[in-house]
Amino acid sequence: MNPTGPILAATDFSGPSRRAVDRAARLATELGAALSLMHVTSAGTLGELRQWLGAGHETEARLIADARAQLGAMADDLDARFGAKAQTVEAAGAVVDEIAHELERLDAWLLVVGARGAGFLRRLLLGTTSERLVRRARRPVLVVRQSAHEPYRRVLVALDFSAASQQALALARRIAPRARLLLLSAFEVPFLEKLRFAGVDDATVEHYRGQARMRAVQALHGIAAGQGLRPQDYEALIIEGDASQRIVEQEQERDCDLVVLGKHGRSVAEDLLLGSVTQHVLAEASVDVLVVTAASPDLAPPP
Repeated sequence: MNPTGPILAATDFSGPSRRAVDRAARLATELGAALSLMHVTSAGTLGELRQWLGAGHETEARLIADARAQLGAMADDLDARFGAKAQTVEAAGAVVDEIAHELERLDAWLLVVGARGAGFLRRLLLGTTSERLVRRARRPVLVVRQSAHEPYRRVLVALDFSAASQQALALARRIAPRARLLLLSAFEVPFLEKLRFAGVDDATVEHYRGQARMRAVQALHGIAAGQGLRPQDYEALIIEGDASQRIVEQEQERDCDLVVLGKHGRSVAEDLLLGSVTQHVLAEASVDVLVVTAASPDLAPPP
């Protein structure tokens, strides 16, 4: 994977996916990255057309030609508004397979999609399509909700102190080099309810709570220092409680416009289907969400 490679934006021409394309164009311009704009005519759509109208019907050719025209018009619009000259990529077939293939072919370092779409992008975040795409891509995925009127201003980076957390912080700094960074660590006292059920006194519980907090503080500042950040370069949020709830709460209370999550394990998408922190944040956050895995490309801190 090439951390200086292109950005790939997937679109189905819906309103949400257009916001994603705008954000991808803004990022490409800000970072000096190449931009590829992709649309996939799904195999399911083509199959239904052929079932009803027969193979080779002129409607199929019109559908593909219309998608090509929309994609070209979108690229021209991005050039006019952002100065981003996008390469267009058309494909037909299995959506996940085509996007994953293009990510590899381009050696892209970022995939940008809308939070909801009219067709395949809506399914992208729900069910097996999401699982297959994110597992196969092994690249950062930026899920866009908001209009890209300006660069990101306040970025909340959730840290769980895995290798993916380090990648998340590095990528947050690359995507939003002038944004205010808020680094969040949500900690919990291990076996708290069991300790209370066993009659452990409050002083002992508070001792364990203090230890858990101190470990979180040390780890957070250690990751920040490892990325070349000084204490004045970020705000540390050390908060007790469930991580998924605390991330959404802080994003809203502190007026953030981007949440960055570092994920580890076998795949990001496995957790998307199992009530994970990632799934909760994707569902409940009101802003853009960037999901980063430990397999993401290594990124040097910005100058």
